[in-house]
Amino acid sequence: MSESNLLGEYLRARRERIRPGDVGLPFQGDRRVPGLRREEVAQLAGISTEYYLRLEQGRNRNPSPAVLESLARALVLDQTATEHLMRLAAPRPPSARRRSPRQAVPASIRLLVETLHLPVFVEDRHFDVLAANRLAVALSPNFQTGRNRLLAAFLDPEERALFPDWDAVAAEMVAAFRASVADAADDARTVELVGELSLRSRRFRELWARHDVQPRTGTPPSRLAHPQMGELTLMREKLVISGPTGLLLVVWHPHPDSGSAEKLALLGSTTAAVASPRTRASNDSGAGVV
Repeated sequence: MSESNLLGEYLRARRERIRPGDVGLPFQGDRRVPGLRREEVAQLAGISTEYYLRLEQGRNRNPSPAVLESLARALVLDQTATEHLMRLAAPRPPSARRRSPRQAVPASIRLLVETLHLPVFVEDRHFDVLAANRLAVALSPNFQTGRNRLLAAFLDPEERALFPDWDAVAAEMVAAFRASVADAADDARTVELVGELSLRSRRFRELWARHDVQPRTGTPPSRLAHPQMGELTLMREKLVISGPTGLLLVVWHPHPDSGSAEKLALLGSTTAAVASPRTRASNDSGAGVV
């Protein structure tokens, strides 16, 4: 990820996604670039083309809130995308690319994770799993402590096979990840993850280049093709944990009295009552990362 011009990269990516007709502009012959021209965005936002060019090129990094709001309207950004634009333009201290401090999961949340009879895990803003119960690990080995869900989604064939709608799931994850790390774009863990995935996954590179953003919460039901239980449809609740920044409690649950509920109950009953030494060690180790 480039740390030098995140605002300009975002503006350009959004500009290239908008067709003239989407914003009421006439189509005029062949266009050498996809989407809107810079001068068209400037016109729609009520600013000069030269000023907009400086923003895209990173020569001006402190636009006013009023300018940002005008650009958001010109680029037809929704609320989430507008908030992301504002965060990218916020002043940042000089980056030393330090790794963020390891997050500690509160003891009460760890207890809750272990006692709930549903697949539950805790993840941080980088999608590193920090705590998980046995049923979550039975649903996917990549939900266990120490795994990173973003790496698994793109690099683990078994994880990809778990989701029949993998392409939509992958796009959602990348958009949520970009929104999640907007305030930590130069953090060492962010750079590490984006760098590895960019090198090893063409699909990740394509999705990352889109600059899509969406909240980490509020996901639709997901289909899973579990190797033992077959197809399940489960909902996900992502609950913000008070205290440490960026931690979410992720709970997978079925509709009551559904076939998926029966399969999940069967998976729970067949999960060993006592965790394996490997899983026990993983869950007792705290906030590990890969």
